[in-house]
Amino acid sequence: MFRASSRLEMRPRSTSLKKSPELDPLAPRPDLDFSKGVRGKHYARMQQGTNIVLIAPDLLETFPDSEAVNDALRSLKKIADRAKRA
Repeated sequence: MFRASSRLEMRPRSTSLKKSPELDPLAPRPDLDFSKGVRGKHYARMQQGTNIVLIAPDLLETFPDSEAVNDALRSLKKIADRAKRA
């Protein structure tokens, strides 16, 4: 048997199932200030150090991560190099 402490009051839970209103992601937001922003500020640096490749869905099981892709490409490169020398 559960007894409520004299200091605590038992309150009924809220039964409201309403979702909070979702914000429109395309609506302008007044709290964001881009007046001092510089377009393309980090573009060149990102191009130098980033090389993103999308893996086709049918290959995801074979190549689950970048390490698997890199291992396969290194093996293929070795085979291609040997074929050039022969």
